[in-house]
Amino acid sequence: MPHPGGGLLVVGDVVTDIVARHRTPLAPGTDTAAAIRAVPGGAGANVACWAAYGGCPDVRLLGRVGADSAAWHEAALTRAGVRSRLVVDPEAPTGTVICLVDVGAGAERTFLTDSGAALRLSPADWSPALLDGVAWLHLSGYLFFAEPSRAAAGDALAAARAGGVPVSVDPASVGFLGEWGVEWFLAAVEGVAVLLPSRDEAELLTGLPDPADAAAKLSRRFPLVVVTAGAGGAVAARGGEVLGWASAGVGASGVRDTTGAGDAFTGGFLAAWLTGAGVLGAVEAGCRAGAVAVGRVGGRPCG
Repeated sequence: MPHPGGGLLVVGDVVTDIVARHRTPLAPGTDTAAAIRAVPGGAGANVACWAAYGGCPDVRLLGRVGADSAAWHEAALTRAGVRSRLVVDPEAPTGTVICLVDVGAGAERTFLTDSGAALRLSPADWSPALLDGVAWLHLSGYLFFAEPSRAAAGDALAAARAGGVPVSVDPASVGFLGEWGVEWFLAAVEGVAVLLPSRDEAELLTGLPDPADAAAKLSRRFPLVVVTAGAGGAVAARGGEVLGWASAGVGASGVRDTTGAGDAFTGGFLAAWLTGAGVLGAVEAGCRAGAVAVGRVGGRPCG
């Protein structure tokens, strides 16, 4: 459990999302009509914003951006109630993700990713002093899939361990997990208190297609595991045993865009966890946040 009264520090990616929602299949070689918006995003930044939205009173974020949009991102985070420390990269622009959302296929997403400055976060950007007043550290899994951000994440994890601050990690990407290797990733995040994979990530990490089975297996290695299963809700496990499920729920506006739904779950879960909810109460709060997220365009509760 987190220390009472402390803040949440998120270390992760800050990017610009270009969300293109199209109602017909993509037509190669010609035009496909779409509604296109540029919105602030990034898994780490999204988690921080959803945690603030969920009632966590002290949410902080460390990330790296380009000079091209640093002020825009800082203003968006401030509006969301997040205290940000954005390192401005002298060379790379802010990361950009093009999110192709097929409205006619259950808002299924395809991502085109240019990480830009986001994964250039380095050990020089980290300081153990960032943990002052912090009860919980959350690391975006994306950090582990590139250098120098992997080294920065490792330093943050080591500092948290030395200071007795619990850590959570979301694995972030099936593609990157497959590329870098499951055992490598599991070793890199050894010692975290809570692992928050999606159903697909959990299956890749365990070889088990059932989210509950995968959660139980992973919970023999990590103290608490929560696997999100999209419309199927989420399941929590501890010590090799399933603790229970929470249903996904559906927002009043239905499913418009699933971008950032997992980040919303993580932020909602951490906000509830940090304010005293039990495991299943926190899982239910995460599911409620996810339901809100899929009913709006973009990965944040506000722009």
